[in-house]
Amino acid sequence: MTHPHLRVETDGPVRTLTLDHPEKRNAQTPSLWAALAEEARSLPEDVRVVVLRGAGDAFSAGIDTAMFTTSGVPGEESVAQLAAGGPRAIQRGIAGYQQGFTAWAACPAVVVAQVHGYAIGAGFQLALAADLRVAALDAWFAMRETSLGLVPDLGGTGPLVHLVGYARALEICATGRKVSAPEAHSIGLVGSLAPAADLEDATGSLVDALLAAPAPALRALKPLLRGAVGGDREGQLAREREAQTGLLQAMLGGLGA
Repeated sequence: MTHPHLRVETDGPVRTLTLDHPEKRNAQTPSLWAALAEEARSLPEDVRVVVLRGAGDAFSAGIDTAMFTTSGVPGEESVAQLAAGGPRAIQRGIAGYQQGFTAWAACPAVVVAQVHGYAIGAGFQLALAADLRVAALDAWFAMRETSLGLVPDLGGTGPLVHLVGYARALEICATGRKVSAPEAHSIGLVGSLAPAADLEDATGSLVDALLAAPAPALRALKPLLRGAVGGDREGQLAREREAQTGLLQAMLGGLGA
C-alpha cells in the first residue's frame, strides 16, 4: 500500500485505485496527491486501464478542510505553512500538488473515474483528471473553491472548459452550485450514467470495451486525442498557481510577503 488512504488493486491489465478514507468522505491531503502522482508515473506497461474510485458513500468531498485550520492535519503541510514561504514557495507547493492530477494525462493507460455521491473541489478535479467518467445517478459535482475565496488550482480548470465550454465552466465555478449526475451527463461532463447499485457493472462494461481494442492502438489513441484538444496546459497550470498565490496570501494576511 502506497498510502494509508489509497488502496491499489491489480487484476491483469486493470488497476483500481480506491480513495480509502470513508469516515472523512475521502478527503484529500498533499501526501495523497504525492501518492497518486507516483502511481501514475510508475504504472506498469501491461496495465491498460486505471479505475479511480472512492470507498464509502462518496467519491471524494475534496481537500481535508482541517488543512485550513491552525492545527492542520497531522503529518501534512497546512495552508498557513505553505503561504508562510511567500509567493514562490506557494507556487512550488501547488505545482507539486498538481502532479497528483496532471500525471494521469501523461500515463499510457486510459483512466476511468467511477463517481458516486460527492465529488467536490479536489474530488471534482480528480474526476476531471481522468480520461473518462462514469457516474451513479446519485452523484453530484461542485467546485466550492470560489465560495472560500479561492480558485480551482489542481489542474481542473482546463479540462472543465474543454468539456463544457467557457461560459458554463465559469458559472459552475463562480456559483459553486451542485451539478447533478443527469445534468453532468447532458453537458458532456460525464460519459455514462447508472443506478448506484449498477455502477460497478457499468464501469466494468466500459473497461471491457476498452480492453477489446488492440493494445497498441489504444496506447496510440490517448496521446493523439489529448494533443488535439489544444491549449497550453503548462501555461494554464501556471495561471492556476499564480491566481491562487495572491488569494492565499490575502486570506492569510500576507504571510511571507
